[in-house]
Amino acid sequence: QVHLVETGGGLVQAGGSLRLSCAASGRPITTFAMGWFRQAPGKDREFVASINWSGRDTYYADSVKGRFTVSRDNAANMVFLQMDSLKPVDTAVYYCALDLTYNGASYAPTVANDYDYWGQGTQVTVSA
Repeated sequence: QVHLVETGGGLVQAGGSLRLSCAASGRPITTFAMGWFRQAPGKDREFVASINWSGRDTYYADSVKGRFTVSRDNAANMVFLQMDSLKPVDTAVYYCALDLTYNGASYAPTVANDYDYWGQGTQVTVSA
């Protein structure tokens, strides 16, 4: 069993930055792909970014490419999402997730259904 807890959300003005953290407990995340997703009110959960076990391979939604950066610290059992140049459309609850399938692979899924464990989410609100 894996428990994921996201922190770092909050209210920020457009153009500002936030850094989300995801702390994992229950088992090491060292060899597992991790992802970030978000869900705005009235919308489906959407992919934001993902990172393979080593951190060498990263993937981003077109809407955040060049503004967001995903990283991980396997020794600390944590994953991060640095969000810069935030826009009001980035307002959503952000979730981190762990995938068990691509264990040790040079790939990290971009589809929510591929992930096995989820955090409770952290609210990010970007004001105009």
